[in-house]
Amino acid sequence: MKKAHRFYGHGIPGIKAEALGGRLIVVEGADGSGRSTQIVELVNWLETSGRPTVQVGLKRSTLVSAELEKAQNGNVLSRTTLSLFYATDFADQLGNIIIPALKAGFIVLSDRYIYTLMARDLVRGMDAAWLKNLYGIAPVPDAVFYLSVEPAELVQRNLSKQATLDYWESGMDLGLSRDVFDSFLQYQARMQNAFKAMQKTYGFEFVDGNRSASAVNRELRKKISSVISQD
Repeated sequence: MKKAHRFYGHGIPGIKAEALGGRLIVVEGADGSGRSTQIVELVNWLETSGRPTVQVGLKRSTLVSAELEKAQNGNVLSRTTLSLFYATDFADQLGNIIIPALKAGFIVLSDRYIYTLMARDLVRGMDAAWLKNLYGIAPVPDAVFYLSVEPAELVQRNLSKQATLDYWESGMDLGLSRDVFDSFLQYQARMQNAFKAMQKTYGFEFVDGNRSASAVNRELRKKISSVISQD
C-alpha cells in the first residue's frame, strides 16, 4: 500500500500532504555521475509504460534561474546569497510544478533535490538547523538514489565532457587549493562525506555510479519498479 506523503517540516500553507497522490523520485549525484543521463532514460521508460512524468531539477525555475546563472558566472556570490538563490529556485518549482504534478498523480523525477543544496551549504559552513528549517517546505520523496562516483573518476568524466572544471563544482570559492584540479578532488570528497552524514537522517540509497550507464539504469529501474508497484 502506498504511504501518504509528508513534508520534512512546516510544509506549505494551505497544502495538505495527503492531497499529494503522485510519486516523487529523486536521483542525486555530482556533475559527471551520470545523473542527468539516467533521468532521461527513466523518463522514457516510465512514459513508454504509460506513467505520466514530470521533470524538475536545479536552476530550472522561470523566476530566478537566469539570474542565478548570471550571478554564478561572476564568481562573487557570498555563501548566504548563493544558498537563498537556490532555495528560491527550488520553492518556485515546488509551488508551480512539483505540488501540482503530485496532486494530479504524476511521477515527478527530480534531477537533484534539496540534499545537494544542503550538502553544498554544509561544506561551506552554513548552520544545519537553519538549513533544515529553510527546506521544511519540501515533500519527503518516495525514493532517493545517490549515484556515488569516486572523485578521480568525476574529474575524468567532466574533463571529457567540457574540457574544463566548473568553478563552483570545484569549490574554488572555499580556497581549498589554487589548483582547480586539486580543489575539485577535495571539494567532491567533502560533498560525498556530507551525503554520507545526511544518509542517516534522510535515508538515501547509494548506487554505484562507477559502473556502465546501462548497469546503473537496470538497477534504478528495478528499485523504482518496486516503489511504484505499491500504488
